[in-house]
Amino acid sequence: MRTGTIVIAVMLAAAPHYIAAAEGKANASVEAETEITVAASMLPIAVSNDSNKYWLDYQTDVSEAKRELASDLDRATDEEDVREAWAEYYRELHDAQKDYSKEMAERGYRVADFKTDADIMVALLR
Repeated sequence: MRTGTIVIAVMLAAAPHYIAAAEGKANASVEAETEITVAASMLPIAVSNDSNKYWLDYQTDVSEAKRELASDLDRATDEEDVREAWAEYYRELHDAQKDYSKEMAERGYRVADFKTDADIMVALLR
């Protein structure tokens, strides 16, 4: 036998071990991710009312984003300005949602869902 053939034979013989190890890591990763998801779904839902100061901060951020959007749309001179205004609005909404979710997660709560203006508009059009 040639050296190259021996190397290939050894690699083929060891392949099932490496494949099983890789599958085990993949399965462990999926199991860990599932456990995290299940654990997160067991957390209580965050209180979304005036008794929660972080909810009030979120509402303030949303209100400010809406005011900025209205101002930007009033000053828009072309379609690109309008697109940029809406893009900035959605970035600010996303940032506010992320901040609120992070604050709630740090306190042991989960955030069930956010309803945005776009979600409401889509629901109305159905």
